[in-house]
Amino acid sequence: MESRLDKLRPGQKGVVVSIDGDGKVKRRLFDMGLTPDAEVMLRKVAPLGDPIEVTLRGYELSLRKAEAHAVVLEV
Repeated sequence: MESRLDKLRPGQKGVVVSIDGDGKVKRRLFDMGLTPDAEVMLRKVAPLGDPIEVTLRGYELSLRKAEAHAVVLEV
């Protein structure tokens, strides 16, 4: 089942399928390690919902919800 990174709840995992968006945003997310077949786990969400923190390739990464929405996952 496909979902978006911003739709996960803390503790849920998914595998990156693709990145939507324009070239600049897509390139930035790729450079941060969000590439196809990478496993991502949502660690926590800020009290007001933005930003979110994910664990990816052994490190923690904070993303804005708009950026996380561009990440398509297989959950």
